[in-house]
Amino acid sequence: MTILSETEWEEALQRFPQAHILQLASWGKLKAQFGWKTFRVANEKAGAQVLFRQLPLNFSIAYIPKGPLGNDWQELWPEIDQLCHEQHAIFLQVEPDAFEGSANLPKAAWLEDFKVEPDTIQPRRTSLIDLTQSEEEILAAMKQKTRYNIRLAEKKGVTVRLSNDLENFHRVSQITAERDGFFVHSQDYYQKAFDYFAQGEHVALFEARLDTKALAYLMMFINGQRAWYFYGASDDAYRNLMPAYLLQWEAMRYAKARGATVYDLWGIPDEDEATLEGTFMTSTDGLWGVYRFKRGFNGRVVRSLPAYVKVYKPLLYRLYQAYRRRRKGGSHAGD
Repeated sequence: MTILSETEWEEALQRFPQAHILQLASWGKLKAQFGWKTFRVANEKAGAQVLFRQLPLNFSIAYIPKGPLGNDWQELWPEIDQLCHEQHAIFLQVEPDAFEGSANLPKAAWLEDFKVEPDTIQPRRTSLIDLTQSEEEILAAMKQKTRYNIRLAEKKGVTVRLSNDLENFHRVSQITAERDGFFVHSQDYYQKAFDYFAQGEHVALFEARLDTKALAYLMMFINGQRAWYFYGASDDAYRNLMPAYLLQWEAMRYAKARGATVYDLWGIPDEDEATLEGTFMTSTDGLWGVYRFKRGFNGRVVRSLPAYVKVYKPLLYRLYQAYRRRRKGGSHAGD
């Protein structure tokens, strides 16, 4: 088995130009700074960045976020299995980069060794904005109130610029977390994420301002023809100026100018569209609060495939599942 270096993995990724951002070397490098081990394996048809979370007694859990790459994984599994055995993995959780109903699903032969796990680490349902449309068409497709809020922010003098002020971004993130009950990473986490992905121009931090005062931030990631909105933050002051709406619009325009055809709003409640529309005004927990904001951009609601789990140590896996159920609702270490 050959483990690829970071440089070798970047070279291998040239065969997969539309790889998900969580399969880039920068993501593995980031997670390696915060309790994970990162390994990368590849052949001519497929590849995978595999993360391992260390557990007591030298055991671990293995995780492939939004991978493997390619669609012919059969020859890759023996190498991944060997890696999992070497790292004493209790189980391997795979979350493929594919949506339900997609015409480009991976070949299914590998599934016989896996069981379906509906409880994914990454959010299953999201909303996608089609950036192949003109700017006028994208705006016209939005809910009327969202268009109004974008124009209101512009009318009131809010401007958006690129920034590298991670210290203030983190400060505002803490305000947002306290107000809305969100999980917030450390400043060091965001700084490393920005620094690592900036090396390949895969990240942009947008700052909404009124004169010299920073009002809100948005961190967007981009690779190939896809862009993802991962992190946002807004100060309590001046929220009536709707800076978060203008931030999203400017991030979409930036992604479109960079060649992206899809803008992923990343994470809405995992409910069908009828439930989403019938419940968003009354539900407030979890992702419901952000859904009320995101629905205004009127993207296409899609749902990713479930997770697939291969169990290596059944008894320990059952114990881990019991532990996971007890703490369900907290943050996931693999986000």
